[in-house]
This record gives sequence, C-alpha cells and structure tokens, in this order.
Amino acid sequence: MTRARAGDLEGYELLVARHTASAYRTAVLLGAGSDAEDVIQEAFVKGFRNLSRYRGESSFRSWLLAIVANETRNLHRSRSRRDGLALRAAAAQDGYEAGEDAAVGGVLAAERRAALVAALRQLPVKDREVIVCRFLLDLTEEETVTTLGWPRGTVKSRTSRALVKLRGLLDREEVRRG
Repeated sequence: MTRARAGDLEGYELLVARHTASAYRTAVLLGAGSDAEDVIQEAFVKGFRNLSRYRGESSFRSWLLAIVANETRNLHRSRSRRDGLALRAAAAQDGYEAGEDAAVGGVLAAERRAALVAALRQLPVKDREVIVCRFLLDLTEEETVTTLGWPRGTVKSRTSRALVKLRGLLDREEVRRG
C-alpha cells in the first residue's frame, strides 16, 4: 500500500492482483453480469487515481469494494437511462437473463445456490446488496458499512429484514417444487 500511494505502479499491480477475484465476484453478484470486467477495471483505475483519499480507516479491500459497488450502481443507472425501453421489452422475453445467468452460474453452480440466486433477484436492490455483501462475499459488518456507504444501524436492520424476505421467497419456492 505504501508503495502504491507513492505512485509505484508495481505496488498497485500487487494490490490489483490480490483483490481482482473479490472485486469480480462483487460486481457479478451486484448485477454487472457480462460487464463485470469493465466495472472492475474502472474501479481499479478510480482507486489508483484516488489513493490519496484512502485514509486507512477501513481495509483496502472494503474501500475498493465500495468503489466496485458504486461503479456497478453507475452501470445500472446508465443502462436504464440508455436502454430503458429496450430492457423492458427484452424482459418480457424468456431468454433475457441468459448472459447474466451464465456469469452468475459460473460463480454459483449448485442447484440450491441457483434457487438462492433466483430468490435474491426478487429482492429490492438494497436488500440484495446487503445480503450479497454479508453472506456471499463474507464481508464483516464493518466492511459492509464501508462498501455500501450506509450507517451501521442501517446495515443491521436491512440485513435482518432482507433475510426475512429471502427466507419467505425460498420457502415459497420449496412449497412450489413440492
């Protein structure tokens, strides 16, 4: 970190190598789908440009994942602005999520996890984000606070409410399957 903050590209390359997999998982699970690589590349560039703003109050990983989460949100906003009507029309078609499903399927292969992913997609965005951070990325509560930029109390309450909603969705799915 010290080398990277001093402008040493090799030092930053070591940080990139150490955190690429985590950043990629975060982008995919937060909905970047096939654009996950572009999201993390932009996040790493922004991270390098803003290293002087990193105060060390949290781990570098959680600071970086906050940038990845923001970039994923930016991607969603730009997608909806640019492709709003096209996305709504495509959502009506069965094959809409094929690219995203392939990316998520690579990360979460088991059948139970597929049911979990389907239930996660039904949650509101903020509920999904907190569940992904806490349980799929195994971030601590503090890292989740940093990553999402929410107050600790919000993370706690939203986690609790999101888990109740997720359990309800999974119970309904199990009843439906018989």
